[in-house]
Amino acid sequence: MTDSSPSTGKNRSKTKPSELRLQFGQNLRKLSAKAESISGLCRELGINRTQYNRYLNGESFPRPDVLHRICSYFDLDARIVLEPLEEVEDARKRRVAGAELSQFIGGIAAISPSETEFPNGFFRYSRRSFVSDTRFVTGLVLVYREYGQAFIRGYEDRRMMKSQGLSLSRFTREFRGTIFPQANGIVALVSRRNAQNLSFNFLTRVPSFANNYWVGFSNRSVSEAEAGRIMERVVFEHLGTRISDALRVARKTGLHDAEGLPEYHRELLRIGAPMG
Repeated sequence: MTDSSPSTGKNRSKTKPSELRLQFGQNLRKLSAKAESISGLCRELGINRTQYNRYLNGESFPRPDVLHRICSYFDLDARIVLEPLEEVEDARKRRVAGAELSQFIGGIAAISPSETEFPNGFFRYSRRSFVSDTRFVTGLVLVYREYGQAFIRGYEDRRMMKSQGLSLSRFTREFRGTIFPQANGIVALVSRRNAQNLSFNFLTRVPSFANNYWVGFSNRSVSEAEAGRIMERVVFEHLGTRISDALRVARKTGLHDAEGLPEYHRELLRIGAPMG
């Protein structure tokens, strides 16, 4: 996965000036609709009303200093020239959310663990099923980074989804999450698309020869009244960054009994031992 799509930049570099004027005019009309009056808005901005109308209609484009004045007034950046207003505002919300939490979740220095602490690539995970005492789940996830933030992505097992009466489509089975550094490990908050609950996962590295195992717990955000357990011990094993690393274990994922677990996973899960 990459930070940006090459085709996106290429297409935008070919945008015609007339298209930029129209996009800016559409965005400016939406922003101006929030004002009590266009005349009053023009006075606050220090822009001639006739000239402002030309901006609204996509007939003219403001000078850099005037554009800066408009962006500052509406608390937006110059992307209102290139992108629909909804996309610009969504990006701002994400940026603000990150700034609001950066000193609280993950600590002051970073909102994402380093690759040394938790690397990119494919991981195999194992845990006991939340709804069965004798069945265990083994799956694959991908950890990747975009814009300085670490993310996790994978798919729920088909049999687990079927047992809950849920759709078996890849769209429904997909889950994603974000990863934060902690003093002794990492935390991953994970959820399926549009789901009303999530899982809180804490992992700490296990000293080993390959140094590629993490152990911790997975906690569901469900009430105690619901069927099954809320928390289970979980093991993550880093496989590598190549597709072949994932394919060699993909056929062994799913639901199985304890004997079907990888041997070291079974040892780290401490089956039968109470949770601390």
